[in-house]
Amino acid sequence: MGVEIKVDGLTKSFGKQVIWRDVSLTVPAGEICVMLGPSGTGKSVFLKALIGLLKPETGSIVIEGTDIATCSEKDLYEIRKLFGVLFQDGAMFGSMNLYDNVAFPLREHTRKSESEIRDIVMEKMDLVGLIGAEDKLPGEISGGMRKRAGLARALVLDPEIVLFDEPDSGLDPVRTAFLNQLIVDLNAQIDATFLIVTHDINTARTVPDNIGLLYHKHLAMFGPREMLLSSEEPVVRQFLNAQRVGPIGMSEEKDAGELAAEAGQELPPLPPIPLQLEPSNGIPRRSQREPGSWLREHGLTAPPGSFESQSAALAR
Repeated sequence: MGVEIKVDGLTKSFGKQVIWRDVSLTVPAGEICVMLGPSGTGKSVFLKALIGLLKPETGSIVIEGTDIATCSEKDLYEIRKLFGVLFQDGAMFGSMNLYDNVAFPLREHTRKSESEIRDIVMEKMDLVGLIGAEDKLPGEISGGMRKRAGLARALVLDPEIVLFDEPDSGLDPVRTAFLNQLIVDLNAQIDATFLIVTHDINTARTVPDNIGLLYHKHLAMFGPREMLLSSEEPVVRQFLNAQRVGPIGMSEEKDAGELAAEAGQELPPLPPIPLQLEPSNGIPRRSQREPGSWLREHGLTAPPGSFESQSAALAR
């Protein structure tokens, strides 16, 4: 379950303004990846490119053998069926109760009966802990509940890829912690590929299997969580450890004078790498499973190019 996203040489501009250039990375099937970056580095633009809402100037985004950067509208429509998206504000319809909000994609894109729709909606609302809140309007519930309702709606079509656009925005640390645990539990349970755009450093340090960092119009680094958290690369080290010393300034890059003034400063030691958040439902994370174990449990065989062996090797 879950599908790989292979991005190669991606460049996006708005007029003469380059947002980022030559971005290349592979999001492994079924794993959780986080994309970080200072404000204004084009993280949300990257998500929009992945679902074909924005066309890049150059490069490819290959999903299930289809390059969505150049494919036809018909093929793009089919590939989009693989996606579920949790928007920043949950994007709830204010005049609909939570049940109807979650049911909306099923009524819009399938021919399922209301009885079938009810079974699916209640299953997804149960997954995100919203049973009993079906009749509430979005304006009557907390921001955390709206995020969970938005997540339930993103899951109703059983996506292979789930994109999260700053899921922690507007949430306090406690609600963010609950949402992070929910994301980890869901990934273990449904085995979709998760990509999260966030500013929350605690989320980046404890939730994902892989981390990417967009900075100064390029992808500074992408790889396993442990690799980035122990990196000595100045911008990666500064951002992931919330340090003032480094190339990132209050507004974009520091100038030569600021960097020269810092040159003699001794950097604080890197903090220990925190434990990765474990699923609370007892299902092992994909990256920690024995290669092929989930597939064997479900009577399946590993597809060509599977990332299971690499993920298991990293975990060991």
